[in-house]
Amino acid sequence: MPRKHHIFAALRAAFPVSTPVLAGYLFLGAGYGVLMHSLGYGPGWTAAFSITVFGGTIQYVATQILAAQYAPVHALVISLILNARHLFYGFSMLGRYQGTGWKKPLLIFWLTDETFSLVCNDDVPPGVDAGWYRLFISGLDYLYWIAGGIIGNVAGTAFAFDTTGIEFVMTSLFTVIVVTQWRSARTHSPAVIGVGASVLCIILFGPANFLIPAMALIVAGLLLSRRRLESRVLAGGEGCG
Repeated sequence: MPRKHHIFAALRAAFPVSTPVLAGYLFLGAGYGVLMHSLGYGPGWTAAFSITVFGGTIQYVATQILAAQYAPVHALVISLILNARHLFYGFSMLGRYQGTGWKKPLLIFWLTDETFSLVCNDDVPPGVDAGWYRLFISGLDYLYWIAGGIIGNVAGTAFAFDTTGIEFVMTSLFTVIVVTQWRSARTHSPAVIGVGASVLCIILFGPANFLIPAMALIVAGLLLSRRRLESRVLAGGEGCG
């Protein structure tokens, strides 16, 4: 197959798979764009943040950071805590992203919760290059998020929106992702460890201080049960765990 047709075949296969994220990201990105507009940031700034940061939750949180007193260390710590889950995504995708060459940095940067659920559970069509297929899924999701933010920001200039509670859309999305992953996962032990550790730390440290100890406890629990989890995943065939 000629190289051009080889690439287009991957794009044609990836686009239908990415359409659920298209619907979600246009809506969620629009909510982010509206929040940015409410702070006085136009479409250019909204697009720039989405292009360079590309982290849905932290972008929503960043709107509050931008409105508060300048505190770069606080912003850095919050960003690291909120995005710590991507460490687990990265470990899970080591095998699938191996040998992808120049595509690998893009695949890493474009890996989000929703993209992970697609490239982790994907079934690459016969005759389609897996590297290009996953690159297009990741890149399309990236473009959907940027477009959603711009649309929301432009809409904010034309219509008056009450932004109270709009950040809750991210919580709703995570709930849907958890349910989807629960149904498709071969073992529920990681989810049980995560929920159990979080509940325990909320009880011990309170809602305002539970996140860091909960993350530490989750990492420890996953490391201790690593061999058992790997054996279960391998018993069920290739997958992201």
